[in-house]
Amino acid sequence: MITIKSAEEIEVLREGGKRLAFILQEVAKAVKPGVLTSELNDLANELAKERGDIPSTLNYKPSGAKRAYPASICVSINDEIVHGIPNENPRILNEGDIVSLDMCLTHAGLVTDSAITVGVGKIDSVSQKLLNVTKEALYAGIKAAKGNKHTGDIGYAVERVAKANGFSIVEDLCGHGVGYSVHEDPYVPNFGERGRGDKLKSGMTIAIEPMLNVGKKEIFIEKDGYTFKTKDGSRSAHFEHTVVITNGEPEILTKI
Repeated sequence: MITIKSAEEIEVLREGGKRLAFILQEVAKAVKPGVLTSELNDLANELAKERGDIPSTLNYKPSGAKRAYPASICVSINDEIVHGIPNENPRILNEGDIVSLDMCLTHAGLVTDSAITVGVGKIDSVSQKLLNVTKEALYAGIKAAKGNKHTGDIGYAVERVAKANGFSIVEDLCGHGVGYSVHEDPYVPNFGERGRGDKLKSGMTIAIEPMLNVGKKEIFIEKDGYTFKTKDGSRSAHFEHTVVITNGEPEILTKI
């Protein structure tokens, strides 16, 4: 069921979004060659809890999952698209890697969701273009997220940017509603047709999250039950913001 948040709830989400943006910025600063993924998880967990907030994914069990997610942040490297587990078999970050940092934060009972992808030291030109274009696709999707438009308008905007730059779209994963829980209706795909899909209404809060690959769109899930990877081993990038739909321009909640 698609939910509409009240003005009071949006104010709580606005504060939670700022807190989440701060955490992601601080964790991104810690991304350097030689750092363990578990260290990034520990930092995210500490930053959330020191201000009285809760990492929403820690011990969260999505529908259909065999076990709860064991970490406070998702850390996905290179060909990992999303939901990489940082604290089970921790990995060392290497010069030239790209790393997706994806986190949900519960502040005063309401959830925001955001992700960024950053380079480890100096990265190659293709990887840098992938990061730039995925971020551009996110903002194109956000610009299309207006009241009385549809989720298809968002997907169409994201798809145009990706295809114009020669990157494939992960079609099996998508954005979603957020607020009362980590995942809510509606689904927000990163491809589509204008005027199709669920109608966007003022007061809806959704997470828009393009995931683009250098290679083909096909993906698979690892034996850990969470980490999605590109089937051809190509690199993938992921950017995400939680936004509130209005009758005018959407408001990005997950920014400082």
